[in-house]
Amino acid sequence: MKISILGAGAWGTALAISLARQHDVRLWGRDAQQISDLQRLRENQRYLPAVPIPAPVLLTADLETALRGADLMLCVVPTNALRDTARAVAAIAPSLPLIWACKGFEKNSGVLPHQIVDATRGRRGPCGVLSGPSFAQEVADGKPAALTLASSDASFAHDLALQLNSSRLRVYSSNDVIGVELGGAVKNVIAIAAGISDGLGLGNNARAALITRGLAETTRLGLALGGLPETFMGLTGLGDLVLTTTGDLSRNRRVGLALARGEPIATILQKLGHVAEGVATAPEVARIAAGLGLEMPITAAVCAVIDGKLSAAAAVDALMRRDPKAELS
Repeated sequence: MKISILGAGAWGTALAISLARQHDVRLWGRDAQQISDLQRLRENQRYLPAVPIPAPVLLTADLETALRGADLMLCVVPTNALRDTARAVAAIAPSLPLIWACKGFEKNSGVLPHQIVDATRGRRGPCGVLSGPSFAQEVADGKPAALTLASSDASFAHDLALQLNSSRLRVYSSNDVIGVELGGAVKNVIAIAAGISDGLGLGNNARAALITRGLAETTRLGLALGGLPETFMGLTGLGDLVLTTTGDLSRNRRVGLALARGEPIATILQKLGHVAEGVATAPEVARIAAGLGLEMPITAAVCAVIDGKLSAAAAVDALMRRDPKAELS
């Protein structure tokens, strides 16, 4: 299969490296200088240093070249860049099957990736979302991972999952696009909270409680927006949440660790050098939850710390002082 991967960040590059083992892969990036560097070095020194990009992978900054003759395009740009990318793609290949692998809500509009795709290209071709517990570094290194591919067209999801499945990347299919997107979005917010907890030295008990109650918040919002309950106990729910809240490679967890040290968010993001989706996602989740009349106290606490309204320690204290309630309420 000929696959065009749009977005040459860490995850896009990792998928290109992994999928090139059995497919014809092109990797596109909008930054011509970056692509020139990738062509010369055959590695992504900024995002995945010391991991070779296989020689058969075509690297290009020209979108038409990337899409020419492709069977599938895999959009791996940040969520806030998805709209412009989808518009550009729609003008060149409006019916080409499209899978997106970005997570979070679009800033300001508060919409999910599938809503962006629907608004920019309609339903002129099959589409879906690829998500799950997967650090780019480990996928690029060839370590095993499992993902979920969700589409409203169940047969498309099933058939494409079979084609993408490999000995190192196991792909499951689903028809719950909203649930898969929600799990991938909210887990980044909870990961910031987990980083704060770990940064304050609150221990394993606190982290376990935070992950469990974070899953409850994610599920509460997901069900209200139309997701299926079983999705939140799967790879893109519990699986992605556990990985992102506990793994040292988690960018969002690292943001939380820095917030616990009292660093301002602008400084943290500048040092990070990567996109941490949870920072932009947290206020969108809080806004949507408020509109639905849902309580999401962990999300609210993360927002307060990011905005500088509460210190990390004060936010934890506020969470612990909330009135007790039935666990499953």
